[in-house]
Amino acid sequence: MLATPPDVDVLIVGAGISGIGMAAHMGMKAPHHSYAIVERRENLGGTWDLFRYPGIRSDSDMHTLGFDFEPWKHEKSIADAPAILDYLHKIVDERGIREHIRFGLKVISADFREDETRWHVEMEADDGSRTHMTANWLYLGAGYYDYDDPYDAGFDFSEYEGQVIHPQFWPENLEYAGKKVLVVGSGATAVTIVPSMADKAASVTMLQRTPTWMFARPAKDRIANLLRKVLPEEIAYKITRFKNIHMQDLSFKTARDKPEKVSENLHKRIEKALGPDYNPEDFTPPYNPWEQRVCLVPDDDLFKAMKAGKAQIVTGHIEKFEANGARLTDGTLIEADIIITATGLKLAVAGKIAVSVNGEPVQFNERFYYKGCMFSNLPNLAVVFGYLNASWTLRADINSDYICRVLNRQREKGAQIVTPVLTPEAEAQIEEDDVFDFSSGYIQRSKHIMPRNAVRYPWRLNQDYLSDRKELKESPVEDGLLTFKRAGSNARTSEEQLEAAE
Repeated sequence: MLATPPDVDVLIVGAGISGIGMAAHMGMKAPHHSYAIVERRENLGGTWDLFRYPGIRSDSDMHTLGFDFEPWKHEKSIADAPAILDYLHKIVDERGIREHIRFGLKVISADFREDETRWHVEMEADDGSRTHMTANWLYLGAGYYDYDDPYDAGFDFSEYEGQVIHPQFWPENLEYAGKKVLVVGSGATAVTIVPSMADKAASVTMLQRTPTWMFARPAKDRIANLLRKVLPEEIAYKITRFKNIHMQDLSFKTARDKPEKVSENLHKRIEKALGPDYNPEDFTPPYNPWEQRVCLVPDDDLFKAMKAGKAQIVTGHIEKFEANGARLTDGTLIEADIIITATGLKLAVAGKIAVSVNGEPVQFNERFYYKGCMFSNLPNLAVVFGYLNASWTLRADINSDYICRVLNRQREKGAQIVTPVLTPEAEAQIEEDDVFDFSSGYIQRSKHIMPRNAVRYPWRLNQDYLSDRKELKESPVEDGLLTFKRAGSNARTSEEQLEAAE
């Protein structure tokens, strides 16, 4: 072991919701540990800074997408990106986190050297120069998708004479007033863009190969705003958060248990909003609700745009793109001056960082998740991959809280290496499970790169927040699987090492 300590105890990768959340939790629960955040972009916020398309907003309510320690105070529960960024900036400034963030540094590789009990992390700046840092722990809050390379649906635009845009790389000051806009896709991004562009554009068409289940709700939470008027801010937030977490859980489980009933209710809401313009075929996917994420339509904005004749949904298959639009297989031509390819994201594991241990590359698809935040036989590394059926931040909060507990136990023991150990014998007994029981295209396309998942805890990534919260909060850190080791010794604890020395 080197005589000098690492640069920081914990290096957090990413200054979005996950990274900022971990820093805030460390400030409250592991204050004796040093940390730094490295962020490849010049601004914090992650997704909420990267995406700039019209109407960019959360599709989860901010009482659950907000952190458990910081009340959401805006009137709207369904918030736009600027409001979410204001919330994050307030947290980093009030909690002294900003001084720990180093912007413009992209993590290229990270190698854990057991003899030094530290990660050696190589980072690249925008000018191509390299920076090296060391840390005892690596906390990956880099999100779940590829920032550089979105999903390519393989369209041929060689004959098309208009403008083609991917939402992930939205141009600044795009002029679309009076133009015909075609949005290809039916997910949350398309459902957000269509009504947001409808007021200025001559027309906006959402072209979908298959429909998506949609759920309309008010952007303002009436109960939350009422509680904020009569109760202290923090108490009102906790009550609303409790309500919304349990409503999310109930809605998901009801959809899985009684899909026909949920489908019927969703159709009734849409029919009520659209009236005689309602075409059930455009709103009936070939799968049950919550087999993919349900798209939120706040304040009926999409349906209002459709009813006003400013937007339309077309279900069909593209044959080719011609000079002035998209030709469908049934012969229909949808004219467009601008085509937006809202066809989805491409998943990435560990922020595409080349992770290794003692120089040996780590293949994440060969490792099992451990309690949804670490990986089998991989020391001193934690990660956040949020929920598919609930708000991302719910996982970020409980993972941060748990890793802070681990850090404190490590400090008490005088240990430097913490590893969830899975022996070959135990691994052979594991019954594997689908890591994501969702049929979404971006999920199915990426399963080959995803870590392994067991049927039973702790070697799994759950999609049940209430269960995870209980497990991580109540189960002991030392569960017989998570081992604590001092440098240069096979002893699991400092007490065992002292006994050996005597």
